[in-house]
Amino acid sequence: MQLRYQFRVYPTPGQQIELARAFGCARVVFNDGLRARQEAREQGLPYVSDAELSKRVITQAKATPERAWLGEVSAVVLQQALADLNTAYRNFFASITGKRKGRKVAPPRFRSRKDNRQAIRFTKNSRFKVLDNGRLRLPKIGDLQVRWSRSLPSDPSSVTIIRDAAGRHFASFVVQTGDELLPELDSEVGIDLGLTHFAVLSDGTKVAAPRFLRRAARKLKRLQQDLSRKQRGSSNRKKAVVKVARAHVRVADTRRDWQHKLSTAIIRENQAVYVEDLCVAGLARTRLAKSVHDAGWASFTAMLEYKAARHGRTFGRVNRFFPSTRMCSQCGRINDKMALNVRAWDCPCGAAHDRDANAAINVLAAGQAESRNDRGAQVRPGVSSRHRAAKR
Repeated sequence: MQLRYQFRVYPTPGQQIELARAFGCARVVFNDGLRARQEAREQGLPYVSDAELSKRVITQAKATPERAWLGEVSAVVLQQALADLNTAYRNFFASITGKRKGRKVAPPRFRSRKDNRQAIRFTKNSRFKVLDNGRLRLPKIGDLQVRWSRSLPSDPSSVTIIRDAAGRHFASFVVQTGDELLPELDSEVGIDLGLTHFAVLSDGTKVAAPRFLRRAARKLKRLQQDLSRKQRGSSNRKKAVVKVARAHVRVADTRRDWQHKLSTAIIRENQAVYVEDLCVAGLARTRLAKSVHDAGWASFTAMLEYKAARHGRTFGRVNRFFPSTRMCSQCGRINDKMALNVRAWDCPCGAAHDRDANAAINVLAAGQAESRNDRGAQVRPGVSSRHRAAKR
């Protein structure tokens, strides 16, 4: 399995200048390649191939006075920028032709120097190296100081240098790791994700929603107000922008760390984990958008999925249209739709349900049924004889 190991790096002022130059050159090559393909399409010319595009916007461009400064950075950085453009086009074509599943992918857009995230990538042929003293040697940049929090499990195949909106620099290594299988357990769990409680497990455990963004709202509001008072284009405004960005990344880092700890605990304690396949993009367009983004359901379920694969656990998603909330986990009766403020309800069979706990039990039952169905058809928990008698 390929994983990313990310570490904070601290470039010197001179190295920051070299990194900024590399970011700019990669961005220019990406935009030149995108512009060349757009102009060819507008003029009715054939699609510019990858090799022809590399020759035009890198090799030939270096020989011109307007782009001679492209030779000041590593050629691998420029080639990887074009590789990103080619990948973006392939994903776009696969999306519009139906070969790529999921949401439609938009065509690539031009990159801006004002983008919050700037990144360059070095592959093995660039001969980057982790030195014995712990520093990271990059071509035409130098030896970067790295804050190592753990050792790499294997030699990295590539490293990406990232600069975020807060001005921090990171080195993201791609490494090949083996599976770390955990001892098999008998316990399985279904998870119902929500806003009142971040997660309710089928065993009755309730995890309170931390609401990191809501808790930082007062400080963010004050920083945004200070930013709005600064004159556009001034140095003080640039400083205020960085302060706002640092406050936001602190919220994101805290949320990510909390989700990693919770997902690891769930994977270690259960042999199988089942969650509901929520439409996060749709929920993010409702009046609950801020709370949905603050919860971070998509990133949490992604952590559960890859950790389950790495540690030999079973992970499954239950169909989003499965009525987990309205179905009685005792008799299988499906009730009418309920408002969000209804947190508990009684079934005619006599069972009293907590809304979220009942949904988690149903998610577990549906996940177990689907995982045991060899043909992959949608399977719901069976209806008991008590429900059949009630329907008659």
